[in-house]
Amino acid sequence: MTSILERLTGPADLRGLDEGQLAVLAAEIRETIIRTVATTGGHLGSSLGVVELTIALHRLLESPHDRIVWDTGHQAYAHKLLTGRLDRFDTLRQLDGVGGFPRRSESEHDVFDGGHAGTGLSIAQGLATARDMRHGLERIAVVVGDAALMSGLSLEALNDIGHKGTQLLIVLNDNEMSISPTVGAFSTYLSKIKLSTAWQQSKSAYDGLVERIPVVGGGALEWSQRLRRSVVNLASPGQLFEDLGVTYIGVVPGHDLHALLETFERVLELKGPVLVHVRTQKGRGFRPAEADQVSFHGAALPPIELAPNADAHDGASRTPATIGPATPHGKGSNGDAVPPAAKPDAPSKPPNYTSVFADTLVELGKTDRRIVGITAGMPTGTGMAKFAAAYPDRSIDVGIAEQHAVTLAAGLALGGMRPVVALYSTFLQRAFDQTVHDVCQNDLPVLLGVDRAGLVGEDGTSHQGMFTLPAQRQLPYLVIASPKDEQELRSLVRTAMAQDHPFALHYPRDPGLGLPETAPVEIPVGRGEVLAEGRDVLFVGFGPIVQRMAAAAAILEGDGWSVGQINARFAKPLDRQLILDAARGKQLVVTFEESVVTGGFGSAVLEAIEEARTTDPAYREVSVRILGIPGDRFVDHGSVADLRRMLRLDADGLAAQVREALEARRATPSSSGSPAAPAG
Repeated sequence: MTSILERLTGPADLRGLDEGQLAVLAAEIRETIIRTVATTGGHLGSSLGVVELTIALHRLLESPHDRIVWDTGHQAYAHKLLTGRLDRFDTLRQLDGVGGFPRRSESEHDVFDGGHAGTGLSIAQGLATARDMRHGLERIAVVVGDAALMSGLSLEALNDIGHKGTQLLIVLNDNEMSISPTVGAFSTYLSKIKLSTAWQQSKSAYDGLVERIPVVGGGALEWSQRLRRSVVNLASPGQLFEDLGVTYIGVVPGHDLHALLETFERVLELKGPVLVHVRTQKGRGFRPAEADQVSFHGAALPPIELAPNADAHDGASRTPATIGPATPHGKGSNGDAVPPAAKPDAPSKPPNYTSVFADTLVELGKTDRRIVGITAGMPTGTGMAKFAAAYPDRSIDVGIAEQHAVTLAAGLALGGMRPVVALYSTFLQRAFDQTVHDVCQNDLPVLLGVDRAGLVGEDGTSHQGMFTLPAQRQLPYLVIASPKDEQELRSLVRTAMAQDHPFALHYPRDPGLGLPETAPVEIPVGRGEVLAEGRDVLFVGFGPIVQRMAAAAAILEGDGWSVGQINARFAKPLDRQLILDAARGKQLVVTFEESVVTGGFGSAVLEAIEEARTTDPAYREVSVRILGIPGDRFVDHGSVADLRRMLRLDADGLAAQVREALEARRATPSSSGSPAAPAG
């Protein structure tokens, strides 16, 4: 027999199912998510937690006419399954497969290409305002998590929504118990009263009656409304929302389909903005994820071994599983997804760059008590949990508030501390003005740990760390560096802490090379490194792509080319003289970076050579080829290896691009054609 999920052609089919069938459907959705994510990786816990909530919304709303906005979007797997993507769901987060976040290119039911937390309320307010301007009738709902609700953008949007009284349904998915831990039966009872027709009608009738009392009517009405608000607020955990002008309803049990359907049905009849506070459980229906919500949210999934046809847990899943040791690497409030689970017998990888960065900070923190670690809702994903464990009194997690994190760091630096702000590259984008105005304008010694720089992989367009480098290159006083390997990363962290200017240190999510540990040393700021001498072509790389650059050089040397190689280390200040000396008389200079090429590292090298070209004839015939991520499109989801191959940023692809550039110039190798000798 086919399952209920397999028979669905779209969300409209939900209206033909009774509540018993909906409960079975919920179990089927959970089973599908668990089985898929065990293979592809993804946001398991958050998506399992909103299954009933998603079913209830799609049963009552008429998507795509009505619009459902998913803040962050990593909780939208059930939404994808209910909107016609079951047959392709096994391609989740794979190259050319179903995306891990809502994508308008995939379905008319996906309203917004998201991925960053805190955007949903503003998007929903815009949709609702547009509807009202054109006198439309569609209903707008937005699902926002409790962590995302505390971001600055969300609070700004809430203020606007309440002030304007916009007709809008806000579903607060509270799976961390961080909003209102003390909620009792009286609060639930009060919400039922507020939803009742009798309450709505009697409240309006009473206000009208009091207002008509001669002489004192206006004052009596105001006093009466204040008293009523005081009583409501006394028993309600949603006073903040009520004060902002948003009707608060809650708390509703998020895995009780009947309660959700009944509440949403009544709420959709209310006027103005309404927030329904729904309490859910991350990882619902999968015991390991319920017990360890950190590991099963993001950054690393413990190995999952599926055992088919065993007993369900609470009727929510027919797919039990066993797991290996939990190795949490990230709560990932901002949407950092879990990669595919490693097989239990997979060989261990060297520590990744994030881990090396954190370990180095912990070591430096032993002797420098000025060092303060700051992160924005990602303590384990950025490795800063290690620093917090060692120095809890010098560690700060501001939640999803990147702007505050950077400006807080500026204040700490003004107070004599040496703050380190560790953020994913994609989330640091949100704090650009704070980097410009607060840190760089004041020339403060703040270290920005730019984690996940370059291609990130399966999370797709919203998470690739490809834009930060060009944005930062224009900023006065800011030093920008990236290591060729994990041991050089240790030295660059020490370098950053030994100087007195803003410092952005870019490093990828990749594992290191497994190099033996060496004592870190301070590297003079702006000093590059010659890796190999060469006569014909000069390669200049920035960051860990230097390793692939060297492999590409070896391929070309096999064709007879003599290739010089420089590890730039710094994009700003650039070691101009080192590069110019090596570029003199070369047929071609090629730059390498895993960043968007527009205005990035390669542009800095090109600018230096163009400036030298105007005064020195030795550079007149030197061409520059910039290799990196094309600047005319976003990079979609897929494994990092697949994306590098597709973008021709793997060793073979880089070598092929250089060959094409040499052929276009009709260049030939020098007469000896012997391989370049290593630099002494």
